[in-house]
Order: sequence, then structure tokens, then C-alpha cells
Amino acid sequence: MFAFTLFVLFVFFILYKLLLIVPMREVNVIERLGKFRTVLQPGFHFLIPFFDRVAYKHEIREQVLDVPPQSCISKDNTQLEVDGLVYLKVMDGKLASYGIEDYRRAAVNLAQTTMRSEIGKLSLSQTFSERDSLNESIVREIDKASDPWGIKVLRYEIKNITPSRKVIHTLEKQMEAERSKRAEITLANAEKAAMINLSEGERQEAINLSEGEKQRRINEAKGTAQEIAIIARAKAEGMELVSAALAKEGGHEAMNMQLKEQFITQVGKILAEADVSVVPAELAKIEGFFEGMEQVTHAVSANSVKGAR
Repeated sequence: MFAFTLFVLFVFFILYKLLLIVPMREVNVIERLGKFRTVLQPGFHFLIPFFDRVAYKHEIREQVLDVPPQSCISKDNTQLEVDGLVYLKVMDGKLASYGIEDYRRAAVNLAQTTMRSEIGKLSLSQTFSERDSLNESIVREIDKASDPWGIKVLRYEIKNITPSRKVIHTLEKQMEAERSKRAEITLANAEKAAMINLSEGERQEAINLSEGEKQRRINEAKGTAQEIAIIARAKAEGMELVSAALAKEGGHEAMNMQLKEQFITQVGKILAEADVSVVPAELAKIEGFFEGMEQVTHAVSANSVKGAR
């Protein structure tokens, strides 16, 4: 019974060494008598017991390796602490097994040295603004060096770029000065715009006032011209009427009579309103005065007779 049990265990052991199932996520490197034989892909395989053995197992999915923080010096001699992530994938199981001892550790160390070299080519401000180009440069350099290892570096991502405390303090002062500068520039531009708007308003006001004064004078001149024209036309029409009246029979006598009446009326007004007694020179000649009055009376009578006829 004991011998049967040993036989059964021996059979299971042989089957365990004979049969191999490779998971979908990995590849197995097989050695026969200590020498590389083949790389088994995912699936079911047979081995020769005691001759073949699984020497290495490699993950064929994309792997993420953490790059520890390290001190770097930028182009402008600024000390930085940088860390990141490396994304890689095993492409050749044989090279990954025999090309290097530990491709993971080698990839991390290569990423650190490459990162220090690339950051040394950039200034502090460029390390923040050109992060994408920095990642591409690191991937290109790592992939070139890791080609004999049977791996493919897919991408590199910088997680944190941390300057020293002194540099951070200096950057804070610089940013504060920059904000103050922008605020002063904004205020100056606002004052400039306000002065420009004020001067434009005063200029437009002066133009409007001058235009208004100009239009007022033009209107007054036009009104004066029209007034003069109307008065002139009225005087001309009056003169024409007077001329026509004088041309008629008895016109001159009527004109003289009208003038004498106006003269007497105006003299009466002057004598009534003046503080000093004013006597016309003609009144000193009594005889001439009465003769004139007699002539006026005859003229009026003659006109009355003609009118009756």
C-alpha cells in the first residue's frame, strides 16, 4: 500500500513536471539542462521532466515603475527634487532574461540618470512649461538604451518638480513683484484711458459749443438779412406809392400838407416832454409863420373843392 502511494505521488510529480500551463498575462523562458531552449507563450505545453525547467517568468502586460525622488540641478543652477513614473512592456522574453540581470531596476536607474541630464539642459521656468517635451526626451533616451534588454519604454511622466525652500521663497517674491507690476500697469492704463476720454469729451464739448455759436451767428445773420430785405422792400414799395401819389393831380400839395402836419405834431411832442422851452427859429418871424399857415389853409380848401367836384 505504501509503495502504491509512492507510485501515485511519483506519477503526479512526473505529470506536474511534464505539463505546463502558461497564463495569458505572461511568458515563460524554458532552459534544458541549463541552456536556453525556448520562450513559451500563453497556453498549454509539454516539458521533459528533469531536463526542462521554467527559468524565468515575465509579465507581458504594461508595467508601471515608480522613479524615486532625486536631486537635480537646472541650467540656471537651481536645485530641484524630481520624481516620476516609467511605463514599459516586455517585448522579448529571452533578452529580458539574459540581456540584463533586472530590467526593472535598470529602467528606473536609467530614468533617473536621463532625467538629471535632461533637466540640466533646461532653466527652472522651462522645466515647468516644457514638461511634455522633457518627458518625450527622457522616453527617447531610455528606449534607445534599453533596446538590448528586450523591453519597450512606452512613456515617462514627471509627477512632481519641487524646488528647494529658498528657491520657493524667491519665486514667491518674484510672483508678488510681478503681480504688483501688473496691477500698476493696469492702473496706469486705466488712468490713461480716463484722461483720454476726458480730453475727448472736452474737445467734443468745445466743438459742439463752437458749432452752436457758429449756427447761432448764421441764423442771426440770415434773420438780419431777411429783416433788411423786408424793410428795403417796404421802403421801396412806399417810395413807389409816394411817387405814384405825387404824379397825380394835387399830389405835391397833399405831400406838403402832410409834412407840415407831421412837423407841427413833432414840435408839440418836444415842447410837451422837454424840460427846456424850445422855440423853432421860424416862429420868430411871425409874418412868415402866418403866411405859411394861410398857404396851408388855401391848399386844404382847394383840395376839398376838388374832392367835392
